Amino acid sequence: MTFKKLSSILAVTFLSIAGFSAQAQLRLPASHANQHSSLIANQKPSTNPFKLENNNILLNDLKEREAQFDEEIFGQFWNSERVNPYGTAVTVPDHHDIDVSEYTTPCPGHITSNYGYRSRFGRMHYGIDLKLQVGDTVRAAFSGKVRLTKYERGGYGYYVVVRHNNGMETVYGHLSRFLVKPDQYIKAGDPIALGGNTGRSTGAHLHFETRYLGIPINPAAIIDFENQVPHKDVFAFDKRTYGKSQKYSPAKRHSKKYAKKRRTTRKATVRKATAKK
Repeated sequence: MTFKKLSSILAVTFLSIAGFSAQAQLRLPASHANQHSSLIANQKPSTNPFKLENNNILLNDLKEREAQFDEEIFGQFWNSERVNPYGTAVTVPDHHDIDVSEYTTPCPGHITSNYGYRSRFGRMHYGIDLKLQVGDTVRAAFSGKVRLTKYERGGYGYYVVVRHNNGMETVYGHLSRFLVKPDQYIKAGDPIALGGNTGRSTGAHLHFETRYLGIPINPAAIIDFENQVPHKDVFAFDKRTYGKSQKYSPAKRHSKKYAKKRRTTRKATVRKATAKK
């Protein structure tokens, strides 16, 4: 048998087998056809009304919870022009854990003035001062909603108050320009203002306060400003010590009576020293 004849026989055999296979595929049993139609690749999108109804229920439940959360955090004591909108109208818990894990530094400058009583002025300094230049970006420390953008000539200058999802409020003072508006939702790290030297200020800096239900807390008790991170993810607020800020500013120093007594004592000391000379 020559090579040409062998090739012709093999070609005919191959075509016959191929034709048989094609016919076999066309004549698949009914059970095989049903299995083929049930394959994932052949399935059509589900239009099960029960599943759609369940999804709608879940979405509505989620919307209701979000609305309830907004009402609890942002619905009460909101329409106030004061830095402390609560006053004595709210019951402050003895202890409360505050999630501060998402903290973002308002500006990277170092501390130039600490929280506490200022004997020079006879008053409390309810925040800390961070160094910046006029025009530097000031960012939100936590996510939340802007409650106030206001100007106070004899104190904060241009300032912003933000209420946060964790229940705290932060105050940013001595600004030069607002980048947000009241009732605007913001995220931690979003630009909210430009730094300045407005109000009662002796140089460009950011006055930064942290408050819970109106009570000022020493920001340094919550945040490690040197490393720009919170000391812990959860800050344990203690009403008796105003969130551990008492060690930075004893309660007795909060009163004008104490300040007056201290000035009188200093004058007496100076008179005695002068008399001895």
